[in-house]
Amino acid sequence: MYYKKISECIINGDTETVIELTKEALAKKYPPDYILEKGLISGMNEIAEKFREDTVLVPEVLLSTRAMNASIYILQPYFKKSKRNNKMKIIMGTVAGDLHDIGKNIVKSILIADGAIVIDLGINVSTKKFIDTVYKEKPNILIMSALLTTTLPAMKEVIEELKNKELRESVKVIVGGTPVTETFARRIGADYYFEDVFTLRSFLEKNSHKFISK
Repeated sequence: MYYKKISECIINGDTETVIELTKEALAKKYPPDYILEKGLISGMNEIAEKFREDTVLVPEVLLSTRAMNASIYILQPYFKKSKRNNKMKIIMGTVAGDLHDIGKNIVKSILIADGAIVIDLGINVSTKKFIDTVYKEKPNILIMSALLTTTLPAMKEVIEELKNKELRESVKVIVGGTPVTETFARRIGADYYFEDVFTLRSFLEKNSHKFISK
């Protein structure tokens, strides 16, 4: 099964083989969506779990990410031919004080594959940088992520500053990350919270018309 082999290549960080397998799977008419979800994301989820358990090191995660991105590069044209080419403009970043980006990078890759315009501000993003970029780029969506409980207050700070600068009504705010919950998202005034990338992707796929500027 190609999905399992691709997933194993992602876990092992084998870029060359995952490229070959992706091309072969497409040639044999395997659906791009399934290659993405059952192959790439499945592998990245496992490597992310190993990273959380401290059983793999950062260089190994980077190799897996590189392998995933190489496969997504091949898959992208197939997604762009679909109706999911949504043209949403999204700003995303990990909040101030937090240096984790594995989950964010997975989400970024999926959104780009689905045709969204993504501006990734990276990690340890200050409130000012979030606000300045929203003001300059006028995105449809702002996505903030966090892995540390201690950095969660930064999400609320960004939302409050959006209000202060009269930018809040112009952008939908999505928050996510291991310590984030639906209750927390509501409490800080975020618009949406999603537990995983599949839920987020499905929601945006069905509701992209609500976010795209006319």
